[in-house]
Amino acid sequence: MAKKEVMKISEMGSLPKSTRNKFLARNIITAKDALSLTEFELMELLDVSLADATLAVALISEIVSPPYQTVQFLLEQRMKKEHRMGHLPTLLKGLDAALFGGIPFGTLTELVGPSGIGKTQFCLKLSLLAALPSGYGGLDGHVIYIDVESKFSSKRLIEIGYNSFPIAFCSDGLAKEMAGRITVLRPGSLAEFTESLQKVKASPLQNKVKLLIVDSMAALVSGEYEQGASKKHPLGWHISSIKSLAEELRIPIVMTNQVRARSANQITRYSFEESRTGSVEDSRQSDSHLVAALGIHWAHAVTVRLVLESRSGQRFIKVAKSPMSPPLSFPFEVTSMGVVLLNDDGVEMPGPQINAIDHQGHSDIIYHGDQR
Repeated sequence: MAKKEVMKISEMGSLPKSTRNKFLARNIITAKDALSLTEFELMELLDVSLADATLAVALISEIVSPPYQTVQFLLEQRMKKEHRMGHLPTLLKGLDAALFGGIPFGTLTELVGPSGIGKTQFCLKLSLLAALPSGYGGLDGHVIYIDVESKFSSKRLIEIGYNSFPIAFCSDGLAKEMAGRITVLRPGSLAEFTESLQKVKASPLQNKVKLLIVDSMAALVSGEYEQGASKKHPLGWHISSIKSLAEELRIPIVMTNQVRARSANQITRYSFEESRTGSVEDSRQSDSHLVAALGIHWAHAVTVRLVLESRSGQRFIKVAKSPMSPPLSFPFEVTSMGVVLLNDDGVEMPGPQINAIDHQGHSDIIYHGDQR
């Protein structure tokens, strides 16, 4: 719009030539000059009728105003953009359908849930899918796996590979080749984590990297608190740095997050959560759950949030935040093939339930700073 405001009256072919000449004679050169005056002021300056002045303003406004866009058009444009950027399929049919193809490129995807729920298992499977040759359905790329908590298991990675892709892994040397495509880094602090990101940018393999995993971001922040750092949110500019890396390299960045107890006075919803019910019962149920660590600034930084939880002995993966999907929940289990959905038909979750995190009998809760 700003560029069109300085569009010259003389270049507006749909405006009658006589009208254009009158504007120019009065030193009204651009659309901004004309639209800064009222119809009555133009009527006096141009010595025309009010109807002619009103018509001239309408014509100029039509020329410089951006065209209207329907919701359908905007949705189609977004889907085209998502398609161009690409996705990393998870091979979980229902989840991939909900996310319009899988984990989106160029954005941050968060896996949040209690310890032992399956976050690392999910990351190991994604690593295999990114490194797997394209002939077997993979991205045929390299993976940077930032293993903060030393949970990465090469033995488990190979086990998932052999059971998920038996034909590929029975090929001579393929398993060894794929293992060589996954680089594991183990930073002990946010400073070392920053150095790891810089190494990714400077790496000669930069253009071959198809996935970056951080397992887990919350552990890094927890370590900063333990070292006596400021109570101020320690991630700071790291959030924008990670997002810019995803956009610059056009790769998916998957980061795991832990859970913590909800403090008594905590706001129970983020702005991207839609409260469809406001009952006292919902509020009471919401207060009994765990919540994601790292706080609201981090919650807004991620594009996709997947919540992993356990209810009545059954594990669920929930699409809690996505620009393309409604809030859905899928039952899953962890097998020799990694994370496997039990049902590809997601169940829509109402209100605050989608971001609440259940885990019966769970005691390994992460506290941060003064939230203990």
